[in-house]
Amino acid sequence: MKEYMSYSEEVTYALEHNLPIVALETTIISHGMPYPQNRETATEVEQIIRDHGAVPATIGFLDGNIKVGLNANELEEFATNKDVAKVSRRDIPYILSSRKIGAATVAATMIGAQLAGIHMFATGGIGGVHREGEITWDVSADLTELAQTNVAVVCAGCKSILDIGRTLEYLETCGVPVVGYQTQSFPAFYSRDSGFAVQTSMESPETVSAMLHTKWQMGLKGGAVIANPIPMLDAIAYEEIEDIIVQAMHEANKHGISGKQVTPFMLAKVKELTGGKSLAANIALVKNNAKLAAQIAVALKQNNK
Repeated sequence: MKEYMSYSEEVTYALEHNLPIVALETTIISHGMPYPQNRETATEVEQIIRDHGAVPATIGFLDGNIKVGLNANELEEFATNKDVAKVSRRDIPYILSSRKIGAATVAATMIGAQLAGIHMFATGGIGGVHREGEITWDVSADLTELAQTNVAVVCAGCKSILDIGRTLEYLETCGVPVVGYQTQSFPAFYSRDSGFAVQTSMESPETVSAMLHTKWQMGLKGGAVIANPIPMLDAIAYEEIEDIIVQAMHEANKHGISGKQVTPFMLAKVKELTGGKSLAANIALVKNNAKLAAQIAVALKQNNK
């Protein structure tokens, strides 16, 4: 895989000096937020990771390479280019061989991170089982990636446009630990409480890192979900956002939206129906997750010494 990997100077230095690194995805930049908030958030999130003792590694596909760490011009390209493909596991060979630009989903970011030797990843929310998934079989590849790739994902739960209960059941079947960070409830992205309990709750980055260290030392393959609730001041009440999501789902069905287009359509529609409140919440939770991921990455390096 070395011929397909390309590292920024910052990430190269971090790898050579065994510094803590946190992976970041590019789909949230290209498909999750409008411009210029997407570029501004990406830059701010990288700085939050640096401020908490780790090195950011934003991962995307460019010029036939898996780019691990992006410079300012590359971030701008991912933020503004309308032709950026959405890349999951199945898409990687084509995107690399065709040398097209592609934004990494959670699954693709995990693959790139593991190839680079990075074990921590911060994002907004993971994908999961879509509502009516028992009919459509629409299940995100993020879940199967979590079952096989040794990267822990700090997130605000799964996206609340999904079927949270079935997503948690799928993760349990795959043997993926789901940890609530300072919470007993699995968060619902924009909301702090989904009504579903987490498998276990942990109170500090050190306890989370100890669990991850033990898991991987035992040779238990796969990642973990570190569910970090959105800050209280930025949260939207679950009942309020649920009504809006149901309305957005009806719109998606009415327009025949399916496959990869469902999530970006739903996020844009929810933003419209909340008058932009959901975008502000999305930005807040991503920053919150970046901070925690950096803290865990630092603690994990201490465990591995």
